[in-house]
Amino acid sequence: MTGAVTATVIDAGDGLPLTVGALLAERAAEHGDRPLLVVDDDVLTYADADRRSAELARALLAAGLGGGSRVALLHPNGAEFVIGWLAAARIGAVSVPLSTFSTPTELVGLLLGADVTAVLAAAGYRNQDFVASLSGAISELDLAAPGPLLSPSVPSLRRIAFASAPEGADADWTLDGLRGLAERIDPEVLDAAESDVAPSDPMVIVHTSGSTSAPKGVVHGHGALIRHLDNLNQMRRYAPDEVLFANSPFFWIGGFAYSLLGTLVAGARLVASNSAEAGGVLDVIERERPTMVNGFAAGVAHLPKDPSFARRDLSSIQRGNLHPIMPEAARPADPELRHAMLGMTEAGSVCLASEDESDQPEHRRGSFGRPVPGFEAEVRDESGAAVPAGEVGVLWFRGPFLMQGYDGRERHRTFDADGWYSTGDLVSVDADGFVYFKGRDSDMIKTAGANVSPREVEAAILEETGLTAHVVGVEHPERGQVVSALIRSTDPVDVDDLRTRLRGRLSAYKVPKQVRVVPDSEVPIMSSGKLDLRALKEMFGD
Repeated sequence: MTGAVTATVIDAGDGLPLTVGALLAERAAEHGDRPLLVVDDDVLTYADADRRSAELARALLAAGLGGGSRVALLHPNGAEFVIGWLAAARIGAVSVPLSTFSTPTELVGLLLGADVTAVLAAAGYRNQDFVASLSGAISELDLAAPGPLLSPSVPSLRRIAFASAPEGADADWTLDGLRGLAERIDPEVLDAAESDVAPSDPMVIVHTSGSTSAPKGVVHGHGALIRHLDNLNQMRRYAPDEVLFANSPFFWIGGFAYSLLGTLVAGARLVASNSAEAGGVLDVIERERPTMVNGFAAGVAHLPKDPSFARRDLSSIQRGNLHPIMPEAARPADPELRHAMLGMTEAGSVCLASEDESDQPEHRRGSFGRPVPGFEAEVRDESGAAVPAGEVGVLWFRGPFLMQGYDGRERHRTFDADGWYSTGDLVSVDADGFVYFKGRDSDMIKTAGANVSPREVEAAILEETGLTAHVVGVEHPERGQVVSALIRSTDPVDVDDLRTRLRGRLSAYKVPKQVRVVPDSEVPIMSSGKLDLRALKEMFGD
């Protein structure tokens, strides 16, 4: 099984700029004062992105950063994140986006693990105080005194630049103070630094969620990630006249690559919102009139419940996967009959998809499409042998758009001798090459000698009740594990009736032996935003 190959090489000879600096220069020349990014009332044009990132890039050079330096970005979606990323990329530095959900301990762990030299940060976001988090976690950080920072706990870190100056802070710890260094560097020095950046150079380290293990830093290079997004843009028909609304955070690969970098490659406009109120998000969507929507459907599920939703004009939306806010004409009658997508940090965002966005026949229910251009795929059993069509195995990928590797880990520990990477995802493939996701190999429930896919049980519960469920295997002394389901609902659920209905859809061993019904507020969520599987299992007790 292989992808539908169009461009499987990084340099396809078509003139696409293969470094972020060159790409930005071309798009700024083409689009000038057209918006690149709109987040609520904050508008960043292509010209402003070019000018402001050039100033910050010169400041970073003056502060001693350059090719290979690690620059952490601790910002919510917005212009400051984008300017920081562009500035770092222009001088050959490597951006390290940090989750705004991170605890102080997690932040220091990520800074230490990635050998970060400088942090560009918001003072805080929503209920997170980043000034307090970093000050509390790094005992040597004295914001009232001038820098640099010299700390045994984060020995590589020298500078933190907060976008809003903390009270009593020295200018060395502010973004304005950092920008003030730009005048020390002639523009010609920046030009020379930019010309020294190669398509093969690392551009970003995006950390995996860490929901089942410690987060790993995934390294992607300029040229490979740009070409990959150009291929994906062709598949989704993302052109300069399109407007994309996305709710994926820029610090995860979907927001960073599929939304942000994809928009820069396309020369289009990206729209997002940081509003905590449904009405505020709807205001932005209605005003900016996106033609495409993408991200986490659960993140917009509350919007139709807003009293103003019925009178909103969202007719501009033509396609995408945020079904709750799409017009009825564009919305699928059954989402399971539309091709889904599979994205991975290691694959630079989407790696399974389909250009066909129409409703599929029943036999293709649950399809994730085929491997996207540039990705070879194989499905193997535990021995490494290919499995026949229709059987479940582990998905392996190979291709030029996979990550360069995990930061700090030798390549031979990540890829096999032939360059294949095991995703750990369990899938099956039909005779036409369409892939069906069955779950993670590590998540597979083994009960009384049989394997149960949590996703299959979750899908059955959703279809029977319309409710989201999280299905896990809870340890059992005789059966090994028992299938257990946590159902998200504020209303009671007749569990006995649900089990009866599930027996009509699932084999008896797949029907949950334990069921708990809890409101969203009681679902255990990690700081990464992912489900805390260990805590979820503990909710079922003995």
